[in-house]
Amino acid sequence: MPTYTCTTTAGRLSEEQRLKVVESITAMHSEETGAPRYLVQVICYEVDAHAHYVGGKEAPEEQSWIHGAIRSGRAEAVKRNMLGRIVRDVATATGSPEEYVWVYLCDLPAFHIIEYGQVMCPPGEEDAWFATLPNEI
Repeated sequence: MPTYTCTTTAGRLSEEQRLKVVESITAMHSEETGAPRYLVQVICYEVDAHAHYVGGKEAPEEQSWIHGAIRSGRAEAVKRNMLGRIVRDVATATGSPEEYVWVYLCDLPAFHIIEYGQVMCPPGEEDAWFATLPNEI
């Protein structure tokens, strides 16, 4: 369920850098929350340098924006750890200073999410939920 969208300036990242971002976010979410890796989605978007503004001015080329939609119910300390890891890992992967990595985590109640045609389970109940899915999935 967790879906992280990563937005960077077009052409800024190599395929290797993008894959490092994807792997670091996937690993971080699974390690920090205990959720299985197979639930973590990371979608990378590139925007034209003249298509994103902050304060009415073009955003810096080094900027990365990470928006994570996660199931509610995580402790604040866990979310703080998640934020810190994303900033550090994305900065390392992209070569950008940490202050250019902005992260937003948004909580969604599990019952507001459907995946594989089923309403998502609360955190910690993933194995039982997954076992109810049809075998072909």
